[in-house]
Amino acid sequence: MRPRVTRREPRLHVGPAIDQAKNLLIEGENLQAMVTLYKYRGEVDLILTDPPYNTGQYFRYNDRWDSDPNDPELGTLVGREDGSRHTKWIKAMMPRLQVMKAMLKPSGVLAICIDDNELYHLGMMLDEVFGEENRLGIINWQKAYSPKNDAKTISKTTEYVLVYAKDRTRAKTGRIDLDRGVVRNLDDDPDGDWIPSDPTARQHRDKTAYAIQSPVTGYLHYPNGEYRFDGQLPEARAHWVNFTKAEARKLLAEWGSEYVEKDLGDGRGKALVLKGAGTRLENYDPAKDPVVKKAAIQAQRRREAGNWPQLYFRDDKARRPGYGRPRLKNHLHRIKEGKVPTTFWDEEQYDDPFEIGSVAWAHGESGHTDLAKRELDAVVGKDHGFDTVKPLRLLKKIIQIWCPPAGLVMDPYAGSGSTAHAVLELNQEQEADRRFILIEQGAPENGDKYARTLTWKRLHNAITGERPDGSRAEPLGGGFEYRLLTKTIDARTVLSMQRSELIDIVLTSHWETQRRSAPSLSFFDGAGYQYLIGTDDAGEGYFLIWDNGGPVGSLDLNTYKTVVTEGKRAGVKPPYHVYARYETFQSPNVRFWKIPDRILAHLGLDENDEYNSSEQEM
Repeated sequence: MRPRVTRREPRLHVGPAIDQAKNLLIEGENLQAMVTLYKYRGEVDLILTDPPYNTGQYFRYNDRWDSDPNDPELGTLVGREDGSRHTKWIKAMMPRLQVMKAMLKPSGVLAICIDDNELYHLGMMLDEVFGEENRLGIINWQKAYSPKNDAKTISKTTEYVLVYAKDRTRAKTGRIDLDRGVVRNLDDDPDGDWIPSDPTARQHRDKTAYAIQSPVTGYLHYPNGEYRFDGQLPEARAHWVNFTKAEARKLLAEWGSEYVEKDLGDGRGKALVLKGAGTRLENYDPAKDPVVKKAAIQAQRRREAGNWPQLYFRDDKARRPGYGRPRLKNHLHRIKEGKVPTTFWDEEQYDDPFEIGSVAWAHGESGHTDLAKRELDAVVGKDHGFDTVKPLRLLKKIIQIWCPPAGLVMDPYAGSGSTAHAVLELNQEQEADRRFILIEQGAPENGDKYARTLTWKRLHNAITGERPDGSRAEPLGGGFEYRLLTKTIDARTVLSMQRSELIDIVLTSHWETQRRSAPSLSFFDGAGYQYLIGTDDAGEGYFLIWDNGGPVGSLDLNTYKTVVTEGKRAGVKPPYHVYARYETFQSPNVRFWKIPDRILAHLGLDENDEYNSSEQEM
């Protein structure tokens, strides 16, 4: 297959320019998109994806694919009554699995979701493409928390995630090289380094959305915020996870004061409050409560003693010790074992984290499909009609285990955007900087509008905190760039492009071979420059000398002077990377890239290759 031109869609970009440059949402056919993302080959840490399950509802097959792999059509729906549906599914998946393998780093991992319709066929294909010796495990996760009583045979309550390494000897299953800024041991814990984690989930449940009274301030901490007895009760949009109320009560008592359950009349379940305190929602000042004052002294002594309880209170924005929100200590050595505190693994007896085997994940740690739908409903509304969404808890666990904090995650079957949402949440919780690439077909003529509607809306709302009911949640931050696959790339295509199109392909194709990974190029959108188009993560400027339909762009003395002027104006530093058709002036401050040669070379193509110079396609 030949790579294609991608067109930036600025109106669909989300977030600051620096964050847009880190992440991609690509609208287009996933095989063609992965071929187009040539510079990312061998750069992806984790491919986490959820392909169509071939249940007769979602999978489409293009019969012309064998004769023309560059045909842009999605194909027709394959129904359950189709006698060759398994063959069609295998023929569609095999080339995609091969390209996915090429996208992975030597240490990269593929985690692919599936149900029992194609479990065996997918496993055999993965054995062929990746090798049986690189199979890391089969995760059996609980998609439903109760069996269906109307099942005619066995009620299906589980689905699967097949996990394969590109090279088992290089893969790091759970042995994550964490950013030392994330790993902490603030309390001299003899159990070793730990990571602070958020003990809440974005779903309201009355019984586990109760308040916890701080032993330091006396304020009430709800899963979705702090209540300072000012009448502004936090919204009921989250609940506590990873500990039971009994466990929380014991952990809180380790701060030196006894806790009891008390009904505050907030409709959230009985709160855990300091025993003997006069805690109530109105007409109460914890600063004047002698029980709170005594508890604060005890908590301070406990904090100074070190080795804090697993449930602790972080510093607030003013850096006052213990004045902030509750957090859980997540010890690094337990993450290396592929588990986090207070969660259940069916095979805890494994000492070697590389030998995962067939692991069972109960819905308490991986979530379930009902939860996943409610998570999506909360962000985009209930009219999305998308039923195959995966729970964030499941995806976050997989990402945490197999992608380092600064790693790159790809999802070629993006659907509603759950993978990117999980990356954004995990980045916020762990103060990490993982990046993502999503690919979604987004073909409205075939009824698949997810790229521009559902996928975009979910990520936009997650990043900004906007909600369909007009309320606002805590923004996850970050951003992404939206790109559309267009026509096939060849020399004639490149030379006939308008300046805006050529800018897009420069930003898509450029990377330095001497660098370890593809740099992020930030685009100067609407900045009024004649030649300057953007800057890389090293602060070096990129210039394009190209006139729409006019003279062929050349780097000469006059254009060089403009390049220098614009570079100084923008504050970018040399060397100046200049793209043009010809070079008649040279300077030690300039690195010249010839159009189209360098662009085609970046994409693994040759301007003089007859195949790549054939008539361009639309």
